[in-house]
Amino acid sequence: MSHSPEFSRRIPLSRVGAGTEETVTATPQEREALARRFGIPAVHHLECRFVLTPESKTEILAQGRLSAKVTQECVITAEKFDDVLAETFVLRFIPESQMPEDEFDIDSINLDAPDDVPHDGRALDIGEAAAEQLALMLDPYPRLPGAGLENAVDVAPVEGEEGDDQSEDLPESERRPNPFAALVGLKNGDKKE
Repeated sequence: MSHSPEFSRRIPLSRVGAGTEETVTATPQEREALARRFGIPAVHHLECRFVLTPESKTEILAQGRLSAKVTQECVITAEKFDDVLAETFVLRFIPESQMPEDEFDIDSINLDAPDDVPHDGRALDIGEAAAEQLALMLDPYPRLPGAGLENAVDVAPVEGEEGDDQSEDLPESERRPNPFAALVGLKNGDKKE
């Protein structure tokens, strides 16, 4: 990892024992740094509860429940709006040495298995794990509730269906030319010099 995590909460492996519960909450400075990282206007609240259960001496199963309040920008109206997020997830912390290389066989991925997250053999960074889960929860194309594309055209109009600009009542000289007519001409071999 080339950057220092904005929201780091390292839990020593020895503290996990036979199992433990941990809750992490981001400070205002950490939330501000995470908002910059995710390219959103603000993170107002971020809290995550983990239930950590050892599967072996080095592998830890983590069941999490994340809640957050963020401000996002609508891709349709460009207005800022608040969104409340809540989700459960399951991860498996494994030693960095057991992480697969950059190249992997996509057919061998088990989509039902928990995602593997590396640890350094000394501690689990559950804060960074929570931040990564928040990143996955953020809608890449956020829309303000009620904002829609009601007036968008789903299909190109057929000639004669364009509306007022191509009204049958207008004389030919006042009609807007169909931009696709030239393409039809080129397809049929017509050339205008």
